[in-house]
Amino acid sequence: MTRSNKYMQIYQEVLEGIQEGKYPTNEILPSENELSEMFATSRETIRKALTLLAEKGFIQKIRGKGSLVLDVSKMSFPVSGLVSFKELQDSLGRDSHTIVYDFGLIEPDDWLKKQLQAPKAKEMWKVVRARQIQGERIILDKDYFLKDKVPFLTKEVCENSIYEYLEDELHLPISFAKKEIVVEECTEEDRKYLDVEGFDHIVVVKNYVHLDNASIFQYTESRHRLDKFRFVDFARRKQ
Repeated sequence: MTRSNKYMQIYQEVLEGIQEGKYPTNEILPSENELSEMFATSRETIRKALTLLAEKGFIQKIRGKGSLVLDVSKMSFPVSGLVSFKELQDSLGRDSHTIVYDFGLIEPDDWLKKQLQAPKAKEMWKVVRARQIQGERIILDKDYFLKDKVPFLTKEVCENSIYEYLEDELHLPISFAKKEIVVEECTEEDRKYLDVEGFDHIVVVKNYVHLDNASIFQYTESRHRLDKFRFVDFARRKQ
């Protein structure tokens, strides 16, 4: 086994230990020396595995103490960023999967036209996808795209990354989003497509996504199970 494969194997094994409770939250992992002996490898390889765990948000390195295990029961969801699920998925380091339940062109009603500021729109793409993480469906994304901005879309693209397709293939200049976060009662659709585990309410992040000319081209409702996410932001006080 190469050294690069070795550190990834150690990363996966320690991560599984954190997720299964072998290494409890707010406790210190075994030292680099102890881990070196456990995995019969060099401290350099252990250090690379720990660095990756820290980058993914599973541990915090504390000088003079070691590696503190962080609370991984809730995943950090960036409020201020405009991040695709695939990009979030890559940063989480968890087993995840996208399930497309509904896809196609629709004739929008007045409410949808208002959300997208498109009173004359004749057709929109509708995409309904569940995001399964660690075997549980915990996010339901309902996306609507103006057809005049996104002329072509496929189910295969929706199963992978729509933003990657829009930016790399269609060269759409996606710029910014206005976001609204509310807590709503679970709908029948939520109960059908998500593993709501008895919860009566759900966190809904509404996104109005704009191109660089400030026109809206996408409206999204991203519906999150209450117990699985913390919504994070960074704020700086103006002097």
